[in-house]
Amino acid sequence: MPQLSKRVGTFTDSVIRRMTRISDETPGSINLSQGFPDFDPPQIVLDAMEEMSAGGPQHQYPITFGSENLRKCIADKYSPRLGRTIDPEEEVVVTCGGTEAMMAAMLSVCNPGDKVIVFSPYYENYGTDAILSGAEPIYVPLVPPTYAFDPVVLEDAFKQGAKAIIVCNPSNPCGKVFTREELLCIMDLAEKYDAFVVTDEVYEHIVFAPYEHVMAASLPGAYERTITCNSLSKTFSITGWRIGFIIAKPEVAECIKKVHDFLTIGAPGPLQEAICAAFTLGDDYYEEMLETYTRKRELFCSGLDKIGLPHSTPQGSYFVMVDISGFLAKEQFAGWTDLQFCEWMIKEVGVAAVPGSSFFAEPVNHLIRLHFARSEESLQEAIDRMMGLKKYL
Repeated sequence: MPQLSKRVGTFTDSVIRRMTRISDETPGSINLSQGFPDFDPPQIVLDAMEEMSAGGPQHQYPITFGSENLRKCIADKYSPRLGRTIDPEEEVVVTCGGTEAMMAAMLSVCNPGDKVIVFSPYYENYGTDAILSGAEPIYVPLVPPTYAFDPVVLEDAFKQGAKAIIVCNPSNPCGKVFTREELLCIMDLAEKYDAFVVTDEVYEHIVFAPYEHVMAASLPGAYERTITCNSLSKTFSITGWRIGFIIAKPEVAECIKKVHDFLTIGAPGPLQEAICAAFTLGDDYYEEMLETYTRKRELFCSGLDKIGLPHSTPQGSYFVMVDISGFLAKEQFAGWTDLQFCEWMIKEVGVAAVPGSSFFAEPVNHLIRLHFARSEESLQEAIDRMMGLKKYL
C-alpha cells in the first residue's frame, strides 16, 4: 500500500465530535460537548424552509459563490457595521458553514512553508487548517483567567515571518471577547509585518454586557488585509444547514471563490434561499436571543458554583472552561488525562464535555469545556447530575 499523506498523520480526528459520538452511544447522556442548540430556529426560518421544499430551480446547483439573494442580504447587513458599501458580487462568498469558510481562506492565502499565528487555546480546526494548507502554526498563548495576550510575545511570532493570524472573536473555547485596543494592536502588527488577519466571528451576537463585539475589518485601514469568516449556524440555531460566508476585498474574494468552487461547488441551494428570511428579523430578535443566553449563562455558572467547580465566566459565546484539578489530585483519578475524565463523566455522570487539552498547544490537562446552548430544562438536569461530582472533591 502506498504511503498516506504525511499531513494527516500530524493531527487526530475532531475530539469534539468524538465526544458527541460517545455521548450518542450512552443512553440518556446530555451532550454539552459539541456546541449546537437543542431548540428550533425562528419560525420565520422554518416557514421559509418549508416553502423552499416545493419544486423549483433552488433544488439544482446554485451559483457557486452563493445565491444572489443571500449575498445581497449579507452585504446589506454588514455594510453599515463595516462602514463601507460591500459589493455582494465582488466581496461576498457563501460557503458550506464557517468551517469551510476558514479552510477556503487559509488555502487562499497560504503557500507551503508559510507560517500562521494561532492563539492558544483555539478551536481545534485552526491548527489543522494551517497544516492542511501546508503552513506551520505558531501558537501564541492567551493567558488565563482573562485570556489576554502579551503584545511582545505576539510580535515575536510575527517576526518569525507569519503570513497570517487567526482571530476568533468571541473566542471558542475560552469565551474571550477581544477589545478594540487588542484588535488595534493585532492590526498594527499585521500591517507592520504585512500579514493577513483571518477572523472567525460566528458568535458575534452572543456577547455579554458590558463587553462589545468589534468587527476587526471595521477598524481604520483594516479591511484591506482582513478576511472575515462567519456562519449563520449559531445566530439562527441552524448548525445542520451548513451556511457560512466570507467577506473580503475583491482580489482576495476572487481567489477564495476558486478554492470554494473546487472544494464543495456550493452550499445547499434551498437552504440559502430559505435563510434569507432570517435577515428580515429586527433588532428585537438579537436582543431576545442575547437575553436568553444571558439567563442560560447565569443558570449554568451558578450551578457550577453550587457544585464547587472552578470555572471561567465567558464574555461571549456559550462555552465555559471548568477546572478539574481537584478531581485529578484524588487517588481515584491519579494519572488520568482530561480525556479519560471526560469519557468517565459521560458514562458515570451522564454529561458530555470536551477535554481542554484538545484546544491548547501548551501541555494543559486540567480543564474541560462545557457549553450552555441547551434548554434551561436540559441545563438544570445536567447540573443536577453533576451535583454527584461533589462526593469526589
